[in-house]
Amino acid sequence: MTAERKTLGVSRADSGPKADAKANFAATGARLERLKERAKEQRRNPTDAQKLLWEHLSGSRLGGVKFTRQSIVGSAIVDFAAPSRWIVVQLSNDEVNPDVHELQDRKLIEVGVRVLRFSQEEVIANVDNVVREITAELNVPFDKRSARRDAGSRTSTFVSDEG
Repeated sequence: MTAERKTLGVSRADSGPKADAKANFAATGARLERLKERAKEQRRNPTDAQKLLWEHLSGSRLGGVKFTRQSIVGSAIVDFAAPSRWIVVQLSNDEVNPDVHELQDRKLIEVGVRVLRFSQEEVIANVDNVVREITAELNVPFDKRSARRDAGSRTSTFVSDEG
């Protein structure tokens, strides 16, 4: 019997952290509802940098790619998301611990989402350069099938209640 328990323990370990990362990535229930409310509030009160960048991203202006703002991706609210390309754009401010940003980025990257992070100051000082970097990433070939195969099914990963 002891050998069976060890085998079961090893079996669980083999399903490993990658399976857990995908399974625990998306928010559900009460947490999802709180995230939706917080995202709505953030859309109502964007920062100056978010307003400025949204002027360039809204209306599918970058190569016809649709962006949403303050979208829920997994268990995080991202500033801008292009679900068709699995790209998110995050704007950092000095008030948030950089370790939090690193953790959020790592969780997104683990499931195949490409993360572009800029400081709010960078957006305000040189929005054209930021838009060029985003456009360059949008033009990088992206195979949805291989991304899904690598990261599993993500049908509930991107959530947006923005109309």
